[in-house]
Amino acid sequence: QVQLVESGGGLVQPGGSLRLSCAASRSIFSIDAMGWYRQAPGKQREPVAVITNGGSTNYVDSVTGRFTISRDNAKNTVYLQMNSLKPEDTAVYYCNAHLILPVAGTKDYWGQGTQVTVSS
Repeated sequence: QVQLVESGGGLVQPGGSLRLSCAASRSIFSIDAMGWYRQAPGKQREPVAVITNGGSTNYVDSVTGRFTISRDNAKNTVYLQMNSLKPEDTAVYYCNAHLILPVAGTKDYWGQGTQVTVSS
C-alpha cells in the first residue's frame, strides 16, 4: 500500500516555473517506477514524465526540454520541475507509483492531484 500526496500546484503566468512534489507514505526505493500524469478538462489522463528506480527517465514529447522529473529516495519524494510553462500545460497533475508484483501483474497507486493553471 502506498499513499501519495502532491503539492506545489498553482497559478502561474506563461513562461513561468513551478515545482511539484509527491510525498510517498513508504520508501520509494523499491517502487519500480514513479511518474507524473495530467488531465486537462475534457481530455484523457496522459503520462507526462516517468522515472524508474534505476533513475531512467522518459517524457512526453510536448514537455521534453522544459520539465524535469527527479526522485529523492531519502525523502520518499518525487519532483517535477516545470519551466517555460505554456497555457496548454494547464491540467490537474497526478502522481503515480507503479509496482511490478512478485508473481504476476502490476499495481498502480495515485495521488489526489494538484491543479496547475498557466494563464496571464
